[in-house]
Amino acid sequence: MASGLLAGKVAFVTGAGSGIGRATCRILARDGAKVIAADRNLQAAQETAQQLGAERAAALEVDVSSASSVQSAVAAALAKFQQAPSIVVNSAGITRDGYMLKMPEHDYDDVYSVNLKGTFLVTQQFAKAMIEQRLSECSIVNLSSIVARLNNVGQANYAATKAGVISFTEVASKEFGKFGIRVNCILPGYIDTPMVAVVPEKIKQQVVQRCPLGRLGQPEEIAEVIAFLASQKSAYVNGAAIEVTGGLK
Repeated sequence: MASGLLAGKVAFVTGAGSGIGRATCRILARDGAKVIAADRNLQAAQETAQQLGAERAAALEVDVSSASSVQSAVAAALAKFQQAPSIVVNSAGITRDGYMLKMPEHDYDDVYSVNLKGTFLVTQQFAKAMIEQRLSECSIVNLSSIVARLNNVGQANYAATKAGVISFTEVASKEFGKFGIRVNCILPGYIDTPMVAVVPEKIKQQVVQRCPLGRLGQPEEIAEVIAFLASQKSAYVNGAAIEVTGGLK
């Protein structure tokens, strides 16, 4: 049942085909937003949209690392709901873990292209649309990671891009504030998603033991914080990096 906190809003969510992105689409729709579920995997995005209903959601195939793909997504979003999204969630992210001495250049480039460049392209293009349409009460939420602070061995590419998302978010919050666009980021801990599912069981058990709450997080627990940042309940939160980790440090 929609709570109406986001009634009249259109939200654009990347990485919407699974995990945190899919949970975010569900929670934003529950709170009254119309949702564009964007993913490189169109079928997965369509599954997310179908769960929400045709009048409430649409699916888009988007490659966030491609400027032309992102520009097409802005046009498609405008065509679908006759207004630019005033909520954007950059949830698309990938890992290509490996020791630095053995890491192929393309594993670095791929992670950078999606996690950091993708966040830049989506933020840039959708912020332009928000400003052109003079939308008010806009919110952009970027997904960083607690790995940006833990800096795990074998994640030189991932950790660097997620640390970059924090700095990028702070710059965007300073540049866009005068347009009424707030930009914040979330640092999830280890969440029970397809991305974490491939982590070896031994490593997951170590993480759970180190986490004061003694468990992995659920995608909905990140999505609820995203929904808070998307709403006017967080009207004075801007440029923040919020850890949602169960206390894992």
